[in-house]
Amino acid sequence: MLKELRPAIVSFLLLTMLTGIGYPLLVTGISQVVMPDKANGSLIVKEGKPVGSSLIGQSFSDPKYFWSRPSATSPMPNNPTASGGSNLGPTNPALMDAVKARVQALRDADPGNQQPIPVDLVTASGSGLDPHISPAAAEYQLARVARVRNLNPNALRKLVAEHIEGRQFGILGEPRVNVLELNLALDAVH
Repeated sequence: MLKELRPAIVSFLLLTMLTGIGYPLLVTGISQVVMPDKANGSLIVKEGKPVGSSLIGQSFSDPKYFWSRPSATSPMPNNPTASGGSNLGPTNPALMDAVKARVQALRDADPGNQQPIPVDLVTASGSGLDPHISPAAAEYQLARVARVRNLNPNALRKLVAEHIEGRQFGILGEPRVNVLELNLALDAVH
């Protein structure tokens, strides 16, 4: 019995050391050398302090800021430990009610804005953590932010244009705006 058990225990310990300790240390070491920013969470630092990550959305509700995409995570928005979509289908009444409430909140924040509301301002992403909005969503909010901050809309439009990220590798995804980075730039300007 011990004759059969010993190789199994040795194999278990060896594989645990190799795959549970050695490999993770090797991958972590390589990533710290090759891409330390990404390995450390793509943190955005302001005045020496991390204020967020360029990969995880943050909620903004003050009208002087551009608002992010809604988050489906709970118990709080943009909770990375609860990443996931709402799993509500297009015919689910709960989704329809949530979208109607989000549309009303956007209309209440900017009553004069009669533009069509971009879908990414009223629906959560698949992860519930999306840090980006579409350029159309930024344009929709531009008049409100300019009015509240007493800024020239054309100057603000230029700031938004400077923060539009193109398609990855020129072909993947859609153009997008990182909301946290845009709002930090907005605070720096005004």
